[in-house]
Amino acid sequence: MLKNLFRKKEYIQVKPRDLEDDKSTLPNIPEGKWIRCNKCKNIIYIDDLNSNYNVCINCGFHFNIGAKTRINHIFDENSFVYMFEDILTTNPLEFDNYEEKINQNKDKSNLNEAVITGQGNIHGKRVCAAIMDSNFMMGSMGCAVGEKITRLVEYATKRELPLIIFTASGGARMQEGIFSLMQMAKISQAIARHDSKGLLYLSIITNPTTGGVTASFAMQGDMIIAEPGAIIGFAGRRVIENTIRQKLPDEFQTSEFAVEKGFVDSIVKRHDMKNYISKTLSLHGVCENV
Repeated sequence: MLKNLFRKKEYIQVKPRDLEDDKSTLPNIPEGKWIRCNKCKNIIYIDDLNSNYNVCINCGFHFNIGAKTRINHIFDENSFVYMFEDILTTNPLEFDNYEEKINQNKDKSNLNEAVITGQGNIHGKRVCAAIMDSNFMMGSMGCAVGEKITRLVEYATKRELPLIIFTASGGARMQEGIFSLMQMAKISQAIARHDSKGLLYLSIITNPTTGGVTASFAMQGDMIIAEPGAIIGFAGRRVIENTIRQKLPDEFQTSEFAVEKGFVDSIVKRHDMKNYISKTLSLHGVCENV
């Protein structure tokens, strides 16, 4: 019996198998068909996400969407008319590689700039609208963005139309320096003239809205509405914490925090946004087109 203690044990030998050589046993999951939710971390079928307004079916997290998708969500079918598409970015400060970066973003986003401007119907009610898109240089505001929005506001003022701006921006565009910052005042002045005629301006804040956009026209609406979970702020969280040397609450700079502090009037889910806007327009005397 003692001699058995020193016997060499017998092990089962397992031969490694190259999965690349035997793909028949692997699950067939097509690429680009699934996405992980940033909030609940569940895996979502993209077709289900798209049919649910790009909102997580498990936790209600609102994924960022592009301007063209938002137009399809908000405006009556085939009613939106693009305006001021000929206004394009230049390089006023001759910033190195800026033209190349603009062209790369045009190819990536299928947009000419970080905002789409135009007019369309919402349940038959005519409005002018600017829809910012964070897919183009993080929605940053340069001269072209400022000019497009300003001309749209002036058009709405001249024709006495309500104005809606969907914001999504990282702030002023650093490649254009002071020229970018000047757009804050230019747009704000145009909105003031629109307001002086007693016309309605709805500011719809989406994720993220920061920097100079927050410090100007995003906060000048007669009503300020936000999507759930949107980041709203001026300086970044880390910058503020390092400045005041305090830990900020987890919900700081979210739309929920902004509503609690009276910074935003209401939070509206994406499913309900079109009806909410339509009812608000009706309450302010905006009638359907005849």
